[in-house]
This record gives sequence, C-alpha cells and structure tokens, in this order.
Amino acid sequence: MATVSIPACTSALLLDIEGTTTPITFVKDILFPYIREHLEDYLSTHWEEDECKQDVHLLKKQMEEDMKQNRACPVHAVDQTVHTDEEKAIREVMDNVLWQMAADRKSTALKQLQGHMWRAAYSAGRIKGEIYPDVVPSIKRWRGKGLKVFIYSSGSVEAQKLLFGYSVEGDVLDLFDGHFDTSIGAKVDGKSYERIAERIGCQPEEITFLTDVTREAKAAEDVGVNVAVVVRPGNMELTDEERSHYTLITSFNQLELTGRA
Repeated sequence: MATVSIPACTSALLLDIEGTTTPITFVKDILFPYIREHLEDYLSTHWEEDECKQDVHLLKKQMEEDMKQNRACPVHAVDQTVHTDEEKAIREVMDNVLWQMAADRKSTALKQLQGHMWRAAYSAGRIKGEIYPDVVPSIKRWRGKGLKVFIYSSGSVEAQKLLFGYSVEGDVLDLFDGHFDTSIGAKVDGKSYERIAERIGCQPEEITFLTDVTREAKAAEDVGVNVAVVVRPGNMELTDEERSHYTLITSFNQLELTGRA
C-alpha cells in the first residue's frame, strides 16, 4: 500500500463521513430503511410529545412551502383503515416523509425528524455507527502528531455525533475537535471551506480534506485546501481524468504527514 504524503503545513484534517469514514451502505441499507420501517410506530408513540410536535410543525411548514412552489407532493388517497383524526394526521406526515426520502430531499424538517428517530435507535442499541477499521487508529496517530481533526458532512451535526458516539468502536467522539454540517454551506461551494478555516482558526492551505466526492474535492481545492480523494468499496467510480488529477487513498493508513516526527 503506497504511502501518501500530506504537506507539512497541514494543521487540521477535515473528514467527510459517507464513503470516507463509513461505508456508503450504512446510510443506504441501515439508516434510511430504519426510518421507513419504524416511522408509523415512532409517530404514534411520540405524537403528543413536544419534540415530535415541533418536528411535525416543521414538516407541515415544508409541505405548505412545497405547495406554494408548485413542487410535486404525495397524493392522499382515501384509506378506509384510517378512522381517527390523529391517524389521518399521522398518515399524512408519513406520506410526506416517505415521499421526501424517495425524492432524496435534504430538507431541514426531514433531517430533524430522522435525527430524533436515529437518536432513539442508537441509544436503545438498535443501531451502531459503522466505521472502517483503519479510521480510529489513524486519527489517534494524527492527533498524536499534533493535528486537529474535524468532521464535515451533509448529515446534521446531531446525526454525526450519534454515529460516532454509538459506534461499533464505542464512543469515539473525543477523537474530533469539532463538527460541521451544511448549515455552514454546501459541500460543493468553496466558500464553505473558507468559513470552516475561519471557524477553525487557520488558513485554507493548512487544511487537508478527505472525501470520496470529486465535486466536493474541487470546491475545496479551488480555495486552496489540500485534498485527497478516498476510494472505498461501493464509492462512485472515478474518471481517468479524476484519477490522474487527485491524490487517491484507499485507507487512512496510507496518509503520512511529512516533516512531522
């Protein structure tokens, strides 16, 4: 396995999650199906609780906004098995959530409800966050050389902390110096990386970003961030041009920091 040198000026590593620290299949095959399978039970159980009421309120506001924008919405057919007003309301919310998920929507309302459902599942031990076996030892090694390590993912900060707080390796949250999500900006927008550098307290050139998505890599690279593209099983295939342009790693173990003891 070839060693990849990261510039000595690097003071912080910024890590993507899906396809980088964690198999893409974890989100697609475990997290999302969990929502679909347990949505009705969760809503029925927590319907009268304040947190659930807030989640539903946000979803209804999103529905209204979608109607105003003439976006497609789920069609509500008459269901003879639904009798009470509460059952009708729950079914309406379910239809909307499942429709948003099928359309791969990233709305705040959807993320918030999903985050609360995952929190309940993680804390009950029904789900454990998957992490590639090379991740934890490598982060410990980098931190031992004085580097700071941050997460930047499209999943909410809460969802990130659940994954690493209830992982197959146990609670590994103390390995990270901070978390960023898309509230700081889109991952394909270079300004997001400038904001992260400012928040961390360093220059973009002092950050090395690891991601499996070349559009994100380009956005980071365009503002001076060092980039390595992570090639893992199931990740999107790279073009020949992308393979020749970017530094590629298949494991965090390959990453060596030049000029550091």
